[in-house]
Amino acid sequence: MHISCSIVCYHNSPAQIAHVLGSVTSSQVEVAVYLVDNSRDDSLSRTAEQFGATYIHLPHNPGFGAAHNVAIREAFKLDLRYHLVLNPDIAFSDNVISTLFDYMERHQEIGLIMPNVYYPDGQQQYLCKLLPNPVDLMIRRFFPALYRISGRLARYEMRHSGYNKIMDVPALSGCFMLIRSATLRAAGSFDERFFMYLEDVDLSRRIGRLSRTVYFPYVSVVHDYGKGSYKSMKLLFHHARSAILYFNKWGWFFDGEKEAINRMAIQKIQAIDNAKND
Repeated sequence: MHISCSIVCYHNSPAQIAHVLGSVTSSQVEVAVYLVDNSRDDSLSRTAEQFGATYIHLPHNPGFGAAHNVAIREAFKLDLRYHLVLNPDIAFSDNVISTLFDYMERHQEIGLIMPNVYYPDGQQQYLCKLLPNPVDLMIRRFFPALYRISGRLARYEMRHSGYNKIMDVPALSGCFMLIRSATLRAAGSFDERFFMYLEDVDLSRRIGRLSRTVYFPYVSVVHDYGKGSYKSMKLLFHHARSAILYFNKWGWFFDGEKEAINRMAIQKIQAIDNAKND
């Protein structure tokens, strides 16, 4: 066994949890799975038991990142090579984890990898992102049509890349993160000040200081992405609060490191495209 996995859920249905646990446990590599339940009741404990997952009940709901950290601390005791951060609304075939594992084994400079991600209807999810700035997040959230027309959305979500090549990405989605354990130890786990939202951007950025953070398009997962902050005022509050925390931590309008990272990511993609055209 080389991989541990944490899945954080909050009032998810037993059927959905069974779906994601089935995806993980049917993988071509053995995975030590932790199901962390932030719900008030522990009804999902029976589902976890059916799939051999370790069940951790946190009814006080400390948040997405903090709950993953509880499992990560337990997983570190096993001293495995990799840890997989996974959303409960994910499903995938049996070769996804093994393919990503093999690729990271051959490329020791990679600390974090994410596969291609689709909606249930087969549409592409654009989850490869540059590091954000306050203007991008504000316009994207409150003026989405203007953001699309301006071209800023396409740039922020790296759509010009085509999502058809292996590429270094500054901010990867927390829905599926396969992380080298040694890198995770060195970078530190999720910043627990983020209740939810942007904790994955923060972690990607810290890992990116130590190693490559990579998008791998040749295997894919299905993500039933709900965009909760567009439907719930409570989640919108958490999103806004996390944005403030993020920019307080990394800088609002004067963040030279962000500009350099984003510029390098774009230049690498252009170099790949130019080499193909030569």
